[in-house]
Amino acid sequence: MSLKPPKKSDREKAWMKKRRDREIKISPEYHLIVTEGELTEPQYFKAIRDTINQRYRERIQLDIFGEGDNTVSLFEKAKKRAIQSSNVYKHVWVVYDTDSFPADHINRTVELCKSSSTDETEFHAIWSNQCIELWYLLHFSFFQSDIHRDDYYPKLTEHLNYIGEGEYSKGRNDMYHILLPYMDIAIANAKKLDMINDKKTPAQSAPGTKVYELVEKLKPYL
Repeated sequence: MSLKPPKKSDREKAWMKKRRDREIKISPEYHLIVTEGELTEPQYFKAIRDTINQRYRERIQLDIFGEGDNTVSLFEKAKKRAIQSSNVYKHVWVVYDTDSFPADHINRTVELCKSSSTDETEFHAIWSNQCIELWYLLHFSFFQSDIHRDDYYPKLTEHLNYIGEGEYSKGRNDMYHILLPYMDIAIANAKKLDMINDKKTPAQSAPGTKVYELVEKLKPYL
């Protein structure tokens, strides 16, 4: 091969020009959200998905399924969906209430998520003790009393009435948009509960919720 520089007359020829690398299309980051509830939780997270899709669909995509199952069984369904999907999920979020399920099932789900996580796919146990309504309530105030899940509804109604949003009912499809202005407050309050519940199991953490971990992960796109 000649080491002489190319002739001036050849410099502009196509075969002498540097090749431009083709634009590499980066696939979006896929998230799978599988919830215990078939209505309340899916509606909340679908509102988040719709908001993200308006601007960031090419960067992050959410698949959401309300399975109507709980704890360990819910984890197994989430794992099965992840394995069977054509998407490679970076994160799988297993969202469930503790309700009155056995403590070993509640805690076992966390262990299963940790042991099933890989460098490719991370599983997250997003539990609420006792229910996701605790996450809603934390948007308005810090709350650390261990009360029955049914008692959250009148408390939420009181706060919603105060801001002119009417009565709380299970399955309201506008909760995400109503609560959005108070999201940072809820995250801070949930983290505070996390500190109080440090070293406790999910079953012992009453009240407590990990929903903020999922919301905080998606917050940059909201």
